[in-house]
Amino acid sequence: MSILKIPTAKVFEPLLKPARYKGAFGGRGSGKSHFFGELLVEMCQAERGTLAVCIREAQRTLAQSSKRLVESKIASLGIGAGFKLYSDRIGTPGDGVVIFRGMRDHTADSIKSLEGFKVAWIDEAQSLSAHSLALLRPTIRAPGSELWASWNPRRKSDAVDDFLRVRKPPGAIVVNASWRDNPWFPAVLEEERRTDLSLYPARYQHIWEGDYVQAFEGAYFAEMLSQARSSGRIGKIAADPLLPLRAFIDIGGAGATADAFTIWVVQWAGSQIKVLDYYESVGQVLAYHVNWLRSRGYQNAILYLPHDGMAMNNITGKRYEDHLRDAGFTVEPPVKNQGRGAAMMRIEALRRLGPQIWWNEATTEAGRDAIGFYHERKDEVRNVGLGPEHDWSSHAADALGLMAICYEAPGRAGSFNRVIRYRDHGWV
Repeated sequence: MSILKIPTAKVFEPLLKPARYKGAFGGRGSGKSHFFGELLVEMCQAERGTLAVCIREAQRTLAQSSKRLVESKIASLGIGAGFKLYSDRIGTPGDGVVIFRGMRDHTADSIKSLEGFKVAWIDEAQSLSAHSLALLRPTIRAPGSELWASWNPRRKSDAVDDFLRVRKPPGAIVVNASWRDNPWFPAVLEEERRTDLSLYPARYQHIWEGDYVQAFEGAYFAEMLSQARSSGRIGKIAADPLLPLRAFIDIGGAGATADAFTIWVVQWAGSQIKVLDYYESVGQVLAYHVNWLRSRGYQNAILYLPHDGMAMNNITGKRYEDHLRDAGFTVEPPVKNQGRGAAMMRIEALRRLGPQIWWNEATTEAGRDAIGFYHERKDEVRNVGLGPEHDWSSHAADALGLMAICYEAPGRAGSFNRVIRYRDHGWV
């Protein structure tokens, strides 16, 4: 059998070694998918009977798969005679096969059909859910089997980033590739890169340099977060031991499909607003959230609740504010329902305070990711805004917006309820 000689960019050379987990992440134009497509074809050519699966999280049609890319690599390498192209799969030398699957369609039982496969390549892996990754890993278990992933990073909390870049399984080989590492970077992409750098600087670092998304383009707080970073207001921020801690809460629920329960821990230090910590949880009982506050040393924090803090707990029949007071916390009276337009009122209030906010980088990252994504819902046909989108990001935004509504400037807070005394000037 002939040996393929495939030119390989230097950045990908470590991935030519055997490893259980291989990953390549980075921005557009780096050649990640092209490298893994060629590596897959090379393996199928060299090892007869190879069984491989190309995976995406969602794949409604083969047009959304990597099939066309793999077929183009077979053609460009001049080895089409050894492969058979079918409508839904690719036959490889020695009765092997490359198939294409969407993980969202699989269950714990159906995925067993992939047992015995030698390679699983996950393209666009930033979209892979934690559930899908947990199903896939033990299924691809043939001796010497490998799992490959190629992706443009989105958030540190995404399953593939958490697994390959944060937890780092032993023996994994992961490389960071950019357009600079691609010796065959085409001129048309260079023009597109320069255009994005000039016209869309907010999206450039994510799309081309492979950075995590700092803010969703067009998001309500994208500019606020961008200015905070450029002016050095995201870093190591310590609490002032002489000032009270304040915890602003958006109430979720206790069911598996309930909204998120979020908390921002803040200090008002003169005209400076210190955002010290962020918490988010889904489906947990109130005691779970209380334990987090205590475990972080916030047992003396003043708690602020939205209007539904006056709502009765479905299980106990008591109000949330009463439960928290019974737990030993100081709880401000819940903010009254502000009626229609309340979400936009919170957004505008928080935007006005943006230049005063300093963020503790290490403990607020998940919260900043959320408010950086919080955006307007649109009618795409008419290009009309329909108000804030209610999704995973809105709960963090609502809790911090509550802080903005409750905030009192130092001058106002210090003079509030002060007795006004007039000097006696006699008759004038």
